[in-house]
Amino acid sequence: MFVKTLPNMFTVGNLFLGIIAIIFAFHDQWQYAAMMVIIGMFLDGLDGRVARMLNAQSEFGKELDSLSDVVSFGVAPALIMYVAVLHDMGVVGWIITAVFPICGALRLARFNVEPGLPGFFIGLPITAAGGVLATMALYSEMTPSPLFHILGMLLLSYLMISRVRYPNFKNLGMPRRIYWVILLFLVVTVVVAARYPEHFPKFVFFPLAIYAAYGLKQTVHRRRQRNSEEPAEELKP
Repeated sequence: MFVKTLPNMFTVGNLFLGIIAIIFAFHDQWQYAAMMVIIGMFLDGLDGRVARMLNAQSEFGKELDSLSDVVSFGVAPALIMYVAVLHDMGVVGWIITAVFPICGALRLARFNVEPGLPGFFIGLPITAAGGVLATMALYSEMTPSPLFHILGMLLLSYLMISRVRYPNFKNLGMPRRIYWVILLFLVVTVVVAARYPEHFPKFVFFPLAIYAAYGLKQTVHRRRQRNSEEPAEELKP
């Protein structure tokens, strides 16, 4: 019985951290709120892997995972951004804050009912979008205008509901030696996080932002390639 519930315990842990992130945000401790979101990302990656490893997949776990993701990577990052940047903008700030978790919920609903392409996600996963937004808020004091953060938040919202393809690393076959590299990376990450807890979330922003931009870049590249091939086909006798 315990084995079957273990993946759901990781999912509930992710939900718990999302709630703690919201509490930290309203106490103006954005760096710790962002840290909760980042740790939640690791738990979110583990629950599915553990479920597959133990053959404990279930519809209940699938629905619980989606509900947890809405809170941890939709509501929590949006509220972090609201407290950090948007709180002085009145109703406009409320609307912008609400758009992000709404788009995240739409993204998750589509993911649950539409089969994706092999090896790809359709639309930016809410986990990555929430991670980018939560860590981006930490740079609010470095930018004189909130416009950068507002545009970034709206862009992330759009990317979640878009048809842009993103690599699904969960389905990629990896040689065993890569797992040792991943394990080493996780150990280094934990050490850095423990030693520099206030600055660590800022560094996480960059790989997540690169992932978000990568799918957009690849989509533009594919469209240009298609457009360049169409005239060539028309010239064929």
